[in-house]
Amino acid sequence: MFGLDPTLTFLLIVCLTAACAFEFINGFHDTANAVATVIYTNSLKPWVAVIWSGIWNSVGVFAGGITVAMGISYLIPVEILADQNIYHSVALIMSLLITAIVWNLGTWYFGIPCSSSHTLVGSILGVGLAYSFIAEKTGNYVNWSKASDIGLSLLVSPIVGFSLTILIMYLLRVSIKNKSIFKAPKTNDPPPFMIRMVLLLTCTGVSYSHGSNDGQKGIGLVMLILVAIAPSYFALNPNVNLPKVKQEITMVDSILNKTIATHISKEDSLEVAKVITISNKVNKIICSKQLDSLNVAEKFEVRQGTIKLGKEIEKLRKSKTIALSEADKSSLKASVTDVKTITEYSPSWVILMISISLGLGTMIGWKRIVKTIGEKIGKQHLNYAQGASSELVAAATIGMATAFGLPVSTTQVLSSGIAGSMVATKGVKNLQGGTIRNIAIAWILTLPVTIVLSGLLFILFRALAG
Repeated sequence: MFGLDPTLTFLLIVCLTAACAFEFINGFHDTANAVATVIYTNSLKPWVAVIWSGIWNSVGVFAGGITVAMGISYLIPVEILADQNIYHSVALIMSLLITAIVWNLGTWYFGIPCSSSHTLVGSILGVGLAYSFIAEKTGNYVNWSKASDIGLSLLVSPIVGFSLTILIMYLLRVSIKNKSIFKAPKTNDPPPFMIRMVLLLTCTGVSYSHGSNDGQKGIGLVMLILVAIAPSYFALNPNVNLPKVKQEITMVDSILNKTIATHISKEDSLEVAKVITISNKVNKIICSKQLDSLNVAEKFEVRQGTIKLGKEIEKLRKSKTIALSEADKSSLKASVTDVKTITEYSPSWVILMISISLGLGTMIGWKRIVKTIGEKIGKQHLNYAQGASSELVAAATIGMATAFGLPVSTTQVLSSGIAGSMVATKGVKNLQGGTIRNIAIAWILTLPVTIVLSGLLFILFRALAG
């Protein structure tokens, strides 16, 4: 398979299976975020709800694109993946997969809503940090700029979920005269038709947005595996429109050379010249041979150069001292987007595999987290307004994050939304302190625990790999 020897083929299959297992666990771990409200308001029967949610999770994976996936795969710099000993790459992948699966399963077992995004990001950062301690050459082996963007989105999103839900609950109270939506549903009695439709729509929205965001994390994880273990096949997009890429690189060079010719400072000229050097290096390699005839080192060089080119162009576009016209900024952005198609891609079979894993996981193992979401965050039974407002905020927040290519935690956003709805009803005293404390502890511990565990596993597995 992919030109690998039998041992590496077996390890690749194991890693891909583990990635599917992670996404499967992600499905039943996070399903509660979509179905808890429709179940606890008697809008849908439990199994109808989880099947419906599973379908829309799968649809979300296909429709969500790959922007978030690339953000995940870029957390580990190319230098680590380009290790000449491919078994070191296997050690890296297995370390972060085992860590992510163990932590997700542990928090699920105890019924604690926990972020799969935090878990995966922490596991990836752990192997990057561990590599920096054992690398023969000094360097930055964690993509801190991308990590900081992701960290900020994971930090801000639950605050947004909590605050916006309180605001929506307030607006509902002052604008809706029919106060029945603020009452807990009677046992086994379905809600009025319109309320039921609203709750069904919010459930669908959260399921779809979860698939489009969390599903992409699984795609990014699989691409990380494929690039690390079978780089000759997956380091670059085999179906890229190479003439178009070459044309756009030439366009970038033209704009940057024109910029140097203007009256800019020596320091700015050096910055622009550095970007031209990167683009020329990439162009030289892809013009010298057919893409499929490049060796692994050349493919990684193109991959690294393309990623660097995107970062440096973005810096130039945001610079306040380099006089780029708005037209040139737009042209650079469009050109770099086309150039990055050489690295930013995912085979359709990867998307299908993750879609099925997430969808099936959604239909299994959901009861533990559902019970926490529906009964243990607040001291009162979840009512219609609380369910609809928290899910509406969750769907919108996750959808917005996906549009910007940022992973967020569905669990954190929805849990904080439920907490916000409870506070909006009867104040902070309406929260169950024990549950909130457990969620907070899991939220605080996830990153350090996963970083340390994945780092230690990587050092151990790498030593065993030789």
